Amino acid sequence: MTSPSAIAAAPDRAVLLIDCPDQKGLVARVAGLLYQQGANILHADQHQDHELGLFFMRVEWSLNGVDGQSIPTFLAAFEPLAAQLQMRWQISTLKQRPRVALFCSQYLHCIADLLHRASAGELACDIAVIISNHREVEKLAAFHTIRFEYIPVTPATRAEAEAQQLALLQELNVELVVLARYMQILTETFVARYPAAIINVHHSFLPAFIGARPYHAAHARGVKLIGATSHYVTSVLDDGPIIEQDVARISHRDQVEDLVARGRDLERIVLSRAVRWHLERRILCYGNKTVVFD
Repeated sequence: MTSPSAIAAAPDRAVLLIDCPDQKGLVARVAGLLYQQGANILHADQHQDHELGLFFMRVEWSLNGVDGQSIPTFLAAFEPLAAQLQMRWQISTLKQRPRVALFCSQYLHCIADLLHRASAGELACDIAVIISNHREVEKLAAFHTIRFEYIPVTPATRAEAEAQQLALLQELNVELVVLARYMQILTETFVARYPAAIINVHHSFLPAFIGARPYHAAHARGVKLIGATSHYVTSVLDDGPIIEQDVARISHRDQVEDLVARGRDLERIVLSRAVRWHLERRILCYGNKTVVFD
């Protein structure tokens, strides 16, 4: 994992995410309020959904060298404005490292990639536990000195297994669950505990070829592009808000095994991007869509 000295040296920044009904002057009013508080804005991005009349904004500013009371002071001034403009908002600092649980089954390419990126400092999080219904990942967890929990799942024991998983996540104060090729369908009870905080990777360019064998279905259909999708998990299978997708071109010469091999690279890429963007507070969900800020 990232060394304590690297964490201590990381710049502290605040991030404000906003969505509200669109109207004139929103950017100026938020930026002006931050200016009045002496904030040094480092990044700002916004988006308007003209069809729905909605406005979305992400603002990131430096806290280095600023009084530790700056966020409470800012909130005291911001909350009346937010209420007036009907804003939904969230604020956090990038030094607040979310605690993450990784779930996987037998395929280890995605979880190995995430563990490497975390150890290299690319993912600003603390991986609290790896949970699997198989033991293949146990040695990898030991190598990275991360707690491993083997929780087998069968149709008869699904409820008991999920109860055990949820209790463990609560005990470890987990804020984000990443399904790194976890080949089990989560129940509505589980999903409801982590709204917009369970990220899955699906080995298909959704909404095409949902389900467990998309590469076989893609090969049978004779497609010329295959893809992978990272999305937030909802109670509807493979239907949650999409965060990231990528594709690779294939031809009639490629067999199912070729599609699987090339698809694994796509799966690693789209899952790691989605996790990083979530950790950097770059994503807002609305309806069944996402805004992913630059």
